[in-house]
Amino acid sequence: MKQASKRPTFFDQLKDGLDECLAFTRGELALRTAVVASSAPPISPQEIARLRKALDLSQAVFARVLNVSVKTVRNWEQGERKPTQAALRLLQVMKAEPDVVCQIAGLVNGSRSRLKETAVP
Repeated sequence: MKQASKRPTFFDQLKDGLDECLAFTRGELALRTAVVASSAPPISPQEIARLRKALDLSQAVFARVLNVSVKTVRNWEQGERKPTQAALRLLQVMKAEPDVVCQIAGLVNGSRSRLKETAVP
């Protein structure tokens, strides 16, 4: 018969954490640290429209590259809606490396006039 594994109690987890804290303060334990990226910078409706126009993309193609609806792009550019944090990050990348984003999105031969019609399974 299979024996059920025991899950540590909250007290045991708390005690282990405090033991690790003491070991760290005594120099017996090294902790891993990570630098977390800051939030994507905000972008104004005018900047979104300028970015799209600088890339010579229609609202429809720009929307397709960003994987959002044309209505969403229109709302961003008119200031009726603000991009989500994920969309802000993608717009930040698009601003810095437009060719990479366009290539990944499937623009034909770097031409920004229309997306590939081939579907990816």
